[in-house]
Amino acid sequence: MWTDERVELLKKLWNDGLSASQIAVELGGITRNAVIGKVHRLGLSGRAKSPAAAVPRARKPRAAAPVLRVARPAMRGNTALARAPVYEVEYEQEVEAVANVVPMGQRCTLLELGEGKCRWPVGDPGSTDFFFCGGRTSEGLPYCGYHARIAYQPVDRRRDKRLGRI
Repeated sequence: MWTDERVELLKKLWNDGLSASQIAVELGGITRNAVIGKVHRLGLSGRAKSPAAAVPRARKPRAAAPVLRVARPAMRGNTALARAPVYEVEYEQEVEAVANVVPMGQRCTLLELGEGKCRWPVGDPGSTDFFFCGGRTSEGLPYCGYHARIAYQPVDRRRDKRLGRI
């Protein structure tokens, strides 16, 4: 496929500044990629500029339309491992789960749980004195206000509690 004559013609056309596609057409029967591969193997890196490429093209004048710039985030690249910002959060009051003091009339069993009753379990499920809170639930939550504050703590607060900072 690559005879000595074709290689010499390739070198001449390459040095004359023809593109790989133009050389492929001129040689016939080979692809642009075959020309690029052979040029690479021959080490023909530098070449003369084609006459059309010697003179830079005139640019079209830009329209006077306003340019909308979008703010970029301060961090670039893969942000999956980036550290999250730390926010200082002040809590209105400390929620401590002292003894679960649930009035006797409010307590209910699993069979008595219904819509609008707090599902917070109290005690050991294996014991006879196990019950659910049964208080009135907060809107859209399965627990009363007191137990919802215990169940749904902010992440920072849980971490601080786990690390012994609170």
